[in-house]
Amino acid sequence: MTDMNIEQAVTEIGNAEEVPGLARAWRWSPMSRFMFSLAVDTDGQWAYQMNSLDVHDEGLTRAVLEFARQHRLGRGPGARPFTIADGFSYGNYRFDAVVAAAPPVHGYHHGRNEALNEVVSAVFPAYRCEFRGDESLEEAVLRFKRMLRPTIISRLPTPYLRMRYENTRTNGGSVGPSRGFTTRDVLLRELGLLEGAPGSFVEFENASGQVWNVEWNGSWLVNGAARDVPPSESWVTSALGCP
Repeated sequence: MTDMNIEQAVTEIGNAEEVPGLARAWRWSPMSRFMFSLAVDTDGQWAYQMNSLDVHDEGLTRAVLEFARQHRLGRGPGARPFTIADGFSYGNYRFDAVVAAAPPVHGYHHGRNEALNEVVSAVFPAYRCEFRGDESLEEAVLRFKRMLRPTIISRLPTPYLRMRYENTRTNGGSVGPSRGFTTRDVLLRELGLLEGAPGSFVEFENASGQVWNVEWNGSWLVNGAARDVPPSESWVTSALGCP
């Protein structure tokens, strides 16, 4: 960490103003659709920033920043790419966690103030089912920038889901032996295409590391056990652990 003056760096941004009801916190809007909010840690050596797009809920933002500061979430150069803290709740939102993305993941101040970027956790309300906690830097960047939509406070869960598959009828399939990140919609689509394609399979993994292998060989098999009916959408939702 650096001895840079975070408060000075933030107040010099231009249109930054203090966040009402939250000490040592500022917000600013770089353009009409965005609102950026940042709270400095108690010793002034780290900060937590939440960005929101299109819809800004001041109460939610304040609650997330307070929660992150209380847990010192993702603080320090040795932090994991994602740091997860359970037990968060606010209003009618269904979020049950707050997550911090490390500086190499978020890059919020990259190209503008590199020193500031290195002492900021990007924090956002989240669903516990979206993370394992051991994501690599590459995995975290993919999830943060292309899948999770962390700036959308009305977003639905994007469950942690890794999948590999092969379909003898469509000739579709994943590349290599490893499971790759995908979405719930893709999983449901490939499960639906199994019937009538003997020798095909869909294998997927959730945030807890549980793995399911689904096949159709004239009847349904899940992890080798016969099933009378195909996997339903509600079964998939339960397997992924997301509300």
